Amino acid sequence: MAEITRRRVGELQRGVFRILLDFPDGLPAREVLERLEQIVQLTEFEKSDYPNRPGVRRFEKIVRFATIAPVKAGWLIKSRGRWTLTDEGREAYQKFQDPEKFVREGGRLYKQWAESRPDAVAEVSEDEPATTGTFEEAEEAAWAETEQYLKAMNPYDFQKLVAALLRAMGYHVSWVAPPGPDKGIDILAHTDPLGTSVPRIKVQVKRREGKISVDGLRSFMAVLSDQDVGIFVSLGGFTSDAESEARTQEKRKVTLIDLEKLFDLWVQHYNRVAESDRQLLPLKPVYYLAPSE
Repeated sequence: MAEITRRRVGELQRGVFRILLDFPDGLPAREVLERLEQIVQLTEFEKSDYPNRPGVRRFEKIVRFATIAPVKAGWLIKSRGRWTLTDEGREAYQKFQDPEKFVREGGRLYKQWAESRPDAVAEVSEDEPATTGTFEEAEEAAWAETEQYLKAMNPYDFQKLVAALLRAMGYHVSWVAPPGPDKGIDILAHTDPLGTSVPRIKVQVKRREGKISVDGLRSFMAVLSDQDVGIFVSLGGFTSDAESEARTQEKRKVTLIDLEKLFDLWVQHYNRVAESDRQLLPLKPVYYLAPSE
């Protein structure tokens, strides 16, 4: 990265932060990069491709690499192709307004992290930005495909997927709602085969993209008795008010599951999912060399 000065790295980092300040829930990495290109003037070096890699532009890879230190500093979170600022990151953006001071502080915290990890590699090769970018992009592409697949799934197949997951986790599914009005309950499950022990598990499944509000959560809780456990699955996630409501409930036991948590549970219990049900969301692990951490 000889052509990229410390000041330039700080400018790129702060450009990313400036964009994300307006998006508390973060943005897809590709959108951040597109927006960043509109607010910083690219140098000829940044516009150029990597040697022997036609079509692989340096800019995107440089930014991905430059944001490693903010991640290790605890300022930025990269998860499944989505970049989000932490509270510490917002504070750092306000406190260190000079790009060089900003990048220096991030580097100091990165060094602290590296010293706590004896296996961390300090030296960086010329190709490291490109390698890091390729690794991130592979993860992003895999997650984007999975997300799109689930959001396009037939609602009743999605319901079947949730029921299959519950069975893989050791629960006994006694009923899955047929097409038509479900009166707030999509799946009934129990901890024993006969359904004679408590709690009874009531599940509501929503495949829509919008977040479930606190009113939507309360409508679901209204069908729960004191001895029921509620599971609300929503691909679009939940508003912060809904999440707070679920956490502070004393009489109603409710677990909220968004897209990421659902996927993680599916991966965790995939080996116990029935072979016929695996086709609802078929997965295959792929192993590739990861960049040094």
